[in-house]
Amino acid sequence: MPKKFLKNIEPREYQQKIYDTCLRNNCLVVLPTGLGKTLIALMLTIKRMEEFPGEKVVFLAPTKPLAEQHLTSFKKHLPELFADFQLFTGKVKAEERKKNWKTSDIIFSTPQCIANDLKNRIYDLEEVCLLIEDEAHRCLKNYDYNYVAQQYQKQSKHQRILGLTASPGSEKSKIKEICKNLSIREVELRTRDSIDVKQYLQELEFKRVNIELPKEFEEIQYTLKKILNKYIEELRLRKVLFGPSSKTGLIALQKKIMGSLARGNRNFNYMLGVSACAQAIKIQHALELLETQTLSSFNKYLKNLLNQAKNRQSKGVVKLVAKPEFNFIYSKSNELLIKNIEHPKLEELEKIIKQEKLKNDKLKIIVFTQFRDTATIISKKLNKIKEINSKIFIGQTKKADIGLSQKEQKKILDEFRLGKINVLCATSIGEEGLDIPEVSIVIFYEAIPSAIRTIQRAGRTARLKKGKLIMLITKKTRDENFFYVSKIREKKMHSAIDSIKKELSNENNLEHQEKLR
Repeated sequence: MPKKFLKNIEPREYQQKIYDTCLRNNCLVVLPTGLGKTLIALMLTIKRMEEFPGEKVVFLAPTKPLAEQHLTSFKKHLPELFADFQLFTGKVKAEERKKNWKTSDIIFSTPQCIANDLKNRIYDLEEVCLLIEDEAHRCLKNYDYNYVAQQYQKQSKHQRILGLTASPGSEKSKIKEICKNLSIREVELRTRDSIDVKQYLQELEFKRVNIELPKEFEEIQYTLKKILNKYIEELRLRKVLFGPSSKTGLIALQKKIMGSLARGNRNFNYMLGVSACAQAIKIQHALELLETQTLSSFNKYLKNLLNQAKNRQSKGVVKLVAKPEFNFIYSKSNELLIKNIEHPKLEELEKIIKQEKLKNDKLKIIVFTQFRDTATIISKKLNKIKEINSKIFIGQTKKADIGLSQKEQKKILDEFRLGKINVLCATSIGEEGLDIPEVSIVIFYEAIPSAIRTIQRAGRTARLKKGKLIMLITKKTRDENFFYVSKIREKKMHSAIDSIKKELSNENNLEHQEKLR
């Protein structure tokens, strides 16, 4: 029984139930952040290694820090001599990995590293008795998780797959695709409201803060929409746009037209359409910054467009910035910034943090936002508050050495853990998996339409102590739409998983009956 090997930790009732399911079949475990998915993986690891002595376990995570985090967690809760642990990354030479593979018992790695080794035949997965894939909602399309899972199913003698995620998304087709890619036979879903989970969680208070868009902003918004509508009208007249004119709808259309042109379809209508589509996306982005972010980031984006036009990067941008409406919105935003007028969200956020600091001197807060520029502006503003020490927590882009390296990210999290920093201003890197300490309050600077990301953000609080979730919503903007979309998608996710669970159960029963015949 795994419990005899576990140090300083006792599985909860729901973890035990989920573990029992994972013993029987390949399983997708859907459990909000902070509810102990790793412990289920650990218990299953012990059991599989007991059943198949000398075989290995491979634990995959999307990033090196996340793989390291799981390695640390396993070491913490297992006896010292239980197994040989190895961390595989691209920095370890292939020859070294080949040697380590032979002697290791549990390997923690990114999927890219294992996939490359398999392609180069450095080792195979024949002796692997358990494959764990964390953040399993990524098991779509050509992601390396899928390649590793395929090879595992071809090569392993004693197969068992465990997929872990806080949310697999809301589309039934995509959840089915994840299940198919991992050969999932059962799904275990728990939410904060599940009967066997509730007792272990603290109360989560939710507060929606509605914010009025100032009249001056509405003027700019109206003018931007006027420009946007002309581009949308052109796309519909050219008979290339039939669906929604949202930013995501336009990006999908751009991809479609570009694909057609790349395949040699030099249709003149398409060539003009792709330019109109590109400008419409830019205006949609500008609207998003104006409505939901900060006036400074909006103004910075307009300057960027002016620079693109100056360098004649595209005829479309040159035409866009030459419009009198563009000149109006640029002049207006400059005028407002000179008067120190900013998006009212910033002032509201400052007020909330001051109030919460008075109530709790040892508070820890994460402010989530979509954009790096916004995170920087917020952090700068909050550092002016007495006794608030804020830092940005962002990823590092591959294209350029911008952002924080993994070493810097770790340092910031350690400072946050020790209380040297009490407000983290994080982009999406703070949502997924990383071992961020328990926080008193999670603040959404803007609403997001993704159910996956909403669940991950919210899961950062109300685990060990009471928590608060605050969402800033600018009225009559995409903030309101996104707020409702994410709620609908979460409900949709639950019903999609229930439906898939029934389908899998029926398949399992049919197979069982076939065997009995």
